[in-house]
Amino acid sequence: MALAISSTALSSIPNREIRQKLFPERTTTCLSLNRRTTFTNATKGVSDVCEPLPPDRPLWFPGSSPPEWLDGSLPGDFGFDPLGLGSDPELLKWFAQAELMHARWAMLGVFGILAPELLEKIGYIENFNWYDAGAQEYFADPTTLFVIQLGLMGWVEGRRWADMIKPGCVDIQFKLPHITNPKPDVGYPGGLWFDPLMWGRGSPEPVMVLRTKEIKNGRLAMLAFVGFCFQAIYTGEGPIENLMTHLADPGHNNIFSAFTSG
Repeated sequence: MALAISSTALSSIPNREIRQKLFPERTTTCLSLNRRTTFTNATKGVSDVCEPLPPDRPLWFPGSSPPEWLDGSLPGDFGFDPLGLGSDPELLKWFAQAELMHARWAMLGVFGILAPELLEKIGYIENFNWYDAGAQEYFADPTTLFVIQLGLMGWVEGRRWADMIKPGCVDIQFKLPHITNPKPDVGYPGGLWFDPLMWGRGSPEPVMVLRTKEIKNGRLAMLAFVGFCFQAIYTGEGPIENLMTHLADPGHNNIFSAFTSG
């Protein structure tokens, strides 16, 4: 995917340095002509809510040259696209949204795995195993649950797809005279439903920092979920139990144990 995992942390840069990198010529009256050109020449629907990163932004490999289509206008863009998957502007737009949704689902999934296992450790639930959760008895049979989920997810994904085609067409915000609703921004609906604390309504600089943190945490969650799957297949246990086993005997309970006999 065009926006792959980066080892360089934008959030680790001091705020003063971020301001110097993002706004080298910023004034209190207007944007410079160069910055206006950045927005005008963008090829993938750059958000006017999120300030693009400068050309000297942190890269996945220090000293490397990012491809021209990764110009710093997308959160989490560290110039990593060795296969050139994002060279088509339209495909890059879809790839960015796909990664964002996968990242959010992965964060929810990792939380949904860790939280019940922790509750089991302290005695609130019994016999929890996330890997076999689909085989448990619920309030309805599996076919009914599948149909309900298919219908709900189809409706939500259909509206998200429509919003990508025509941003703002599925706006559900309340129209109140004393409140200015957020501008349509694909993937970041904001408003009362999705941003009640209005963290994403600030100036473009902190919005870019927050969105970068989100996508980085999402990438880490995607990796964590893959790790959980391999752990469950190999050990038959959950991540918390694997962690406790490793801490008890790090020399014998680690990733290399999978490649040793006996």
